[in-house]
Amino acid sequence: MKDRLDWRPSRSIRIGLLGLLLPLTLSSTAQTPLNWKPAAKPVPAARYASPAQPLAYRTNLADQRVLPLAQGFDVAAFEEMANALTMGQRVPGMAMAIVQNGRVLSARGYGVTDVSSPQAVDGHTVFRLASLSKAFAGTMTGLLVNDGSLRWDSKVHDYVPGFQLSDPMATKRVTVADLLSHRVGLQSHNAYDKDIEANVDYYGVSQKLAYAPLSCSPGQCYNYQNVAFSLIGDVVFAATGSFYDQAVDRRIFKPLGMNDASIGLTGIESSARWARPHVRSRNGWVSLMPKPTYYRLPPAAGVNASASDMAQWLIAQTGHRTDVLPAPLLATLQAPIIATPGEIRRGWRRERVNSASYALGWRVFDYAGRQVVFHAGAVQGYRGLMALVPERDLGIAILWNSDSNLPSGLLPTILDRAMGLPAQQWLDTPIGSDLLLVESTDAPDDESGTSATKAAAGPK
Repeated sequence: MKDRLDWRPSRSIRIGLLGLLLPLTLSSTAQTPLNWKPAAKPVPAARYASPAQPLAYRTNLADQRVLPLAQGFDVAAFEEMANALTMGQRVPGMAMAIVQNGRVLSARGYGVTDVSSPQAVDGHTVFRLASLSKAFAGTMTGLLVNDGSLRWDSKVHDYVPGFQLSDPMATKRVTVADLLSHRVGLQSHNAYDKDIEANVDYYGVSQKLAYAPLSCSPGQCYNYQNVAFSLIGDVVFAATGSFYDQAVDRRIFKPLGMNDASIGLTGIESSARWARPHVRSRNGWVSLMPKPTYYRLPPAAGVNASASDMAQWLIAQTGHRTDVLPAPLLATLQAPIIATPGEIRRGWRRERVNSASYALGWRVFDYAGRQVVFHAGAVQGYRGLMALVPERDLGIAILWNSDSNLPSGLLPTILDRAMGLPAQQWLDTPIGSDLLLVESTDAPDDESGTSATKAAAGPK
């Protein structure tokens, strides 16, 4: 490790490189073309810089002019909506955090942790975050970029020598930013997730990436991944000498005061109070023990946290903890990189989202002309949604311990009221799982086992 890092440039040079970072990462027009099927041209995002174009390194958050919350934004009303969703066990339990202008407006629990042994959910009850974990991976990586331990354009193969794709040239091209924005070039959505669900260990599955078909040169097309994304944990270890969970705990959880947060199955089971996952049966909700499967991919789906934790996380991600997460880093993490038009489907996204992109562990929506930074997550028995609204300095996180999709309508309800948009009955509208999970679930499974688009337990 020492030999690898001895070549790093001086501080002044690193700062200069940082200024060129995203353009280097995003632009690859000078690369030798590969004999692969060209990816479809990305659809430009509206009302903000096109994700298809190189972005200058950003030194400030997107819009420094903060608008007040629209008249009618009533936190007590949202809390009552959340509570109503748990009445009669429509959903077993929920947690919700709302922050604005660096203040916690709400961080509470609703319902019960376990229908078979009911205990009230409170602000410190821990839930699985599933793919909400990806924003933590992007942030952890960004902190190392700030340190000079990594660059966004650092080659994954330099830090993980065992990493291979089916094309040697592609292997050498994949960057840290490519992992975090799902631009590895893999043809299959969620490549080898079915193996993870079959309890194959992570390192065994990651070796299979050497056989996965490619559809484009790295950096040129989007396809959502969990296994490939989790290679960033190996990069973090190589760059720091610390295991991924240790690094996140030291650099994010502890400094932000996320005192209930942890990573992994042992982490949630050792929590003072945690919400059990629930699935439907003929007789109603049944509680289970959490599956270990996606915990094997900590960067993609390993974080556990409470409403209190999420409030602190949202405050930091909205720019109010610059002692831990500097504004230039946040601006870079939340900048759209590649268009993902498949997310504009039906329900609230079809009605409200004009364009969709992926950043570095975050999604970016044009939500009725306003930028919303977003992610959803799902594993068996847990669901979650998280959103930032830069123009209102607003952050929202909603977690629940069941496979129900009912609570997903609460997020657009809150967003609409924050922005003063015409009211819609999102909570009364049937909402399909694809609206929650974001990614397409109707693509056929690849016979080679490289795709898991229909996996109910896969984080999205």
